[in-house]
Amino acid sequence: MQRIAINPDQIKDKLITLTSEQQHYLYRVLRLQKGDKFIAMDGMGKWWLSQLDNTDALILHQLTVETELPISVTLMVALPKGNGFENIVRCCTELGVACIAPVISDRTLLKPSSQKLERWKRIATEAAEQSERAKVPEILAPIAFNQSIVSFTNFEKYICVARGDSPHLLHCLQNQPDIINNSHNKSVVIATGAEGGWTEKEIEIALQNGFKPVSLGRRILRAVTAPIVVMSLISGISEV
Repeated sequence: MQRIAINPDQIKDKLITLTSEQQHYLYRVLRLQKGDKFIAMDGMGKWWLSQLDNTDALILHQLTVETELPISVTLMVALPKGNGFENIVRCCTELGVACIAPVISDRTLLKPSSQKLERWKRIATEAAEQSERAKVPEILAPIAFNQSIVSFTNFEKYICVARGDSPHLLHCLQNQPDIINNSHNKSVVIATGAEGGWTEKEIEIALQNGFKPVSLGRRILRAVTAPIVVMSLISGISEV
């Protein structure tokens, strides 16, 4: 059944007031007709079985959905060049990320325009709809690495480094089952670098702020690949 994300403000009693864009999508793109059913999701965990009624939709009943990871994961991603960040948003949303914090590191080449953030949020919404997520991940505005690194409290914090003898992220998470089970209501933030990785100075700053260095394996991963590997590992060990 088709799903669309709505703003909670659109709901009044048992009626959803559809925007013109949502009407176009439902009637023109999906080819639905009056009386057809679809799922409305507020992006914060609630789903409703709904029925089209001209420019509105009737809420039939609330649905129970359990598609979220048991752990809240924030990815701190140094912006890669080109459109790579769009792929990161799309794939990591499918894999269950809760928040993505893009940062501008010493080796970041991309200088995002003000329109980029809205596009990234739109991609996250579409990916959440497609993958049947209960929640749409939060996409933060890009800020400097030094600003972002000090903003996380009550998080288990890791920074991915490409070389050295750091323990594998998988082993670190497996040794702390309370994190994966979220038994202590803790969240995890994991930082991945841009092309060329983090500078030694950035790693030093991260360690000073409570981040632990971890490896993603013996091979050197692309900046676009690393966040997806992170989320694949976490979703794998937390859902089995």
